[in-house]
Amino acid sequence: MRVLGIEGTAWAASAACYDDTGDSVFIESDPYQPDSGGIHPREAAEHMGEALPNVIDSVLTHAAETVDDTADTATNDTDSPTRYGIDCVAFSQGPGLGPCLRTVGTAARAAAQALDVPLVGVNHMVAHLEIGRHQSGFDSPVCLNASGANAHLLGYHNGRYRVLGETMDTGVGNALDKFTRHIGWEHPGGPKVEAAATDGELIDLPYVVKGMDFSFSGIMSAAKDAADEGEAIEDICFSLQEHIFAMLTEVAERALSLTGADELVLGGGVGQNARLQSMLETMCEERGAAFDVPDNRFLRDNAGMIAVLGAKQFAAGQTVAIDDSTVDPNFRPDEVAVAWREGEQSVARGRGVETASLADGATTTQSAGDRHGRQRGAEAVVDVIAPTDCEYELPARCVRKHRLSKTYRHPALDTTLTGERTTAEARLTSEARAAGVPTPLVWDVDRETATLHLQHVGEADLAERLTTDAVTTVGNHLATIHNAGLVHGDPTTRNVRVGDRVWLIDFGLGFHSGHIEDYAMDLHVLRQSLAATADDPAPLLDAVSDGYTAVGDTAVIDRLATVKDRGRYQ
Repeated sequence: MRVLGIEGTAWAASAACYDDTGDSVFIESDPYQPDSGGIHPREAAEHMGEALPNVIDSVLTHAAETVDDTADTATNDTDSPTRYGIDCVAFSQGPGLGPCLRTVGTAARAAAQALDVPLVGVNHMVAHLEIGRHQSGFDSPVCLNASGANAHLLGYHNGRYRVLGETMDTGVGNALDKFTRHIGWEHPGGPKVEAAATDGELIDLPYVVKGMDFSFSGIMSAAKDAADEGEAIEDICFSLQEHIFAMLTEVAERALSLTGADELVLGGGVGQNARLQSMLETMCEERGAAFDVPDNRFLRDNAGMIAVLGAKQFAAGQTVAIDDSTVDPNFRPDEVAVAWREGEQSVARGRGVETASLADGATTTQSAGDRHGRQRGAEAVVDVIAPTDCEYELPARCVRKHRLSKTYRHPALDTTLTGERTTAEARLTSEARAAGVPTPLVWDVDRETATLHLQHVGEADLAERLTTDAVTTVGNHLATIHNAGLVHGDPTTRNVRVGDRVWLIDFGLGFHSGHIEDYAMDLHVLRQSLAATADDPAPLLDAVSDGYTAVGDTAVIDRLATVKDRGRYQ
């Protein structure tokens, strides 16, 4: 099979020919470079109109020169469109800049009609994921897409790519570009930040992680203020990378922990950054997970990934009629029916744990492949130990939770975060209990070693026992702590324990707040974890709202719709 791919979502006018016989990809690209500032949609579209015919022509010339003469579609007739051996035309249908996408759509329709072959519409962000999966050979990885206009975590589940987490304001590349434009640097800003960061030192900047979602607006404002106040640009650039990329690595680890996946791929133009790659590789090594990064030519916007995914969709029968080939600037990756992976393994396949017996008949779990030999979550290892094995005289089984140093993070940043989160978890766990929500008793806190001793509660994570009754109760619990001015910060299905009662655990990302926005974000994180891992999330999502409104403020439910729509792809 041979596929002509056409890409032009924002700045790169690109065409490619993918030949599945030798798994070869030939790419021609002509990137748009603004004279000043960022990308202007009208100017970028004008560039697409001028550049696309040339790159398409170059790729078709290559196709004609390399076509297999024995192929059914091949011919030596220079007047026949079949001389290129092209089976279909794939194009980036979205997301992206509307004027650019419309130009690409027009070019793709014209090419498909001229070649007399079917048309395939491709989601640009799913293509970033699929080229990583294609090159790595991974079965069902989590994908971190870090590109200019977008940043999110994706995983395959039940016929769709689910958004496990995403930016709540701007893409990571655009965030860096906003800072570099502020200080007068030309587009693109990311490579310039990377170059300047080599000589910098760490300064304090905001670090915002909410479950598996994240935000860049606060850190970018702080970076601009620091530049205006005379802080060394090298220090700001260094600190931007250390904070932003640590945030992305942390949420990637949270996604691995939530789903139980042991494979991670990186996609998007910002993925070319060596520091980001290093952080992700270190994190995966310590978790016993596999990590892969596509070739740089597949990380930046390119038609090669469009052609590769187009071939998969074409083989699965996913073509689109000319009349139905309208582009969509807000085309979400979770809207794509992933027919080419029908029947394949879900990313949400459990933790892969083994059970060991304790002296009193209790059990502890340990992750296979974990170098620490204990159950490992996103930030800590947990041992369930017998009372006799605890350093303190306790009435029942004890959970010893130790936050590990994250070697991918700058040491000073890591020390601050682990200490603050250990203290916050102890304090807020007790305060939530006082507010009337079942939480573990906190028996000991050691901030210096980032270790907690807590009561062992429940029989299983909510992720293993998803029922509407349990989820309704979680909604009720969140409303109760919100009424008390508390925010959980990370209420995923792995941070709820169920048994004779439903318990909230792991308040490490929690804080005090009286803002409806923060309460709505708690609900968003819970709903997102349900949507990402449940086979039939609809009744569970309804149960969250029912449980919350029974005792909570309906204004929070109203705000939830706004928070949900704030996702980069809505």
